[in-house]
Amino acid sequence: MPALQNAEASEDPHLVVLEPEDNPQNMSLFRRWLAVLVISSAALCVTCASSIAAFTEQGAAQTFHVSREVTVLGISLFVTGLGAGPLLVGPLSEVYGRNTVYRISYALFFIFTFPVAFAPNVGVFLTFRLITGFCGSAFLSVAGGSVSDMFPNLTIANPMAVYTMSPFIGPVVGPMISGFINQNLYWEWTYRVQLCWIFAEFLMLVMFVPETYVPVILNKKARRLRKSTGDPNFFAPLDRREGSIASAILISCYTPFQLVLFDRMALLLDSWNALVLGILYLAFQAFPIIFEGVHGFNMQMTGLTFIGIGLGMLSAICTQPFWNRLFAREAAKYNGDPPPETRLIMGQVGAILVPMGLFWLAFTTYPQVHWIAPVIASIPFGSGIYFVFTSTFTYLVTAYRPIAASAMASNSALRSAFAAAFPLFAGAMYDRLGTVGATALLAGLATIMAPLPFIFYRIGARLRKNSRFAAH
Repeated sequence: MPALQNAEASEDPHLVVLEPEDNPQNMSLFRRWLAVLVISSAALCVTCASSIAAFTEQGAAQTFHVSREVTVLGISLFVTGLGAGPLLVGPLSEVYGRNTVYRISYALFFIFTFPVAFAPNVGVFLTFRLITGFCGSAFLSVAGGSVSDMFPNLTIANPMAVYTMSPFIGPVVGPMISGFINQNLYWEWTYRVQLCWIFAEFLMLVMFVPETYVPVILNKKARRLRKSTGDPNFFAPLDRREGSIASAILISCYTPFQLVLFDRMALLLDSWNALVLGILYLAFQAFPIIFEGVHGFNMQMTGLTFIGIGLGMLSAICTQPFWNRLFAREAAKYNGDPPPETRLIMGQVGAILVPMGLFWLAFTTYPQVHWIAPVIASIPFGSGIYFVFTSTFTYLVTAYRPIAASAMASNSALRSAFAAAFPLFAGAMYDRLGTVGATALLAGLATIMAPLPFIFYRIGARLRKNSRFAAH
């Protein structure tokens, strides 16, 4: 980008160019990593809010005099908001910058959590769960861009792995916090504690996360020069952007759906991701059935059983240096430009671990089997989740580089649809099939999807050549 701007600047001296001190990649390593950790913790807080409702359902049902099935919508509606939000906030971040979107969305997330924590009836509670999910969705669509703004391609793998992990650790942390609170306090305290966390995250976003989107940095610089020099002819490329925000939002809304309708590879990979995330969110209903119903655990102990999935994810992220070396070797074979399909190697490991963990979990849910067995079984499931999502996200961004934002938006929308729907039928499915049959059914579905990364690793290049969306 700087080279292009300098070339243009030679023709028009009033075009503002990117100086070394303006480049977010020239910030100190400590400052960049601090920003990544704050952004990642904010994303973790948002996704934690999705599952934190898992153990409030019984208390909310008693308070609002509704069935527990109605309060399950607290999770589903929040996740629906998470899926819909990126279609709007993605284009806005390219006009107003990452920081403006972060701060406004998190401020609204904080404000609209108050009606959830102090809801007078179930209608208000569910409505604002949807709205808070929508407000927090910026960290699922914009934050990855901030990481790529601050780190060059050679060093981006580790910070991107930390960020990628945080939205998936969040749903696992939620039941642990919620189980402890609901065992000892009224269910409303779950959201009051969350309010304190959101406020702390908002302060850290304001203090420690700088603007990183280069076009907006240049736009601000142009405004400063116009004001300080009195010369109105200074401009940045963003000042001469063609098209309106409304048209950008419209494109952002229909391009992802075009992709999944007309590109079979994107549709299948998105469906695979959606199934895995749907199973994870279904676990928020299934684990209480398994551990409270079969083993007699209380809420607090049941919440702690999610630690197995969390340990699996953390152990998977510890393997990132190995994958970095593997991809470096693959890149060397192709003179530094490996095909996107090399990213699916990690997904192949995840495709095996997810159904393996689920089958193990299914056949250790008998009452006579010690409770530690299903907890241990959830560790490979958690590791598989990390490998599946990290490989697919990286593949979609590189394989569909011309429309990378739309590729991620379509993935997010389908994932959120499954994650919203699966908890709604979890109770009925486990009542009908039992803990073994229901979990084995999920494992079977994951097994059906498992060949996808192996197939696309072999024929992905051919499919991309015939795709009107993919990079050839």
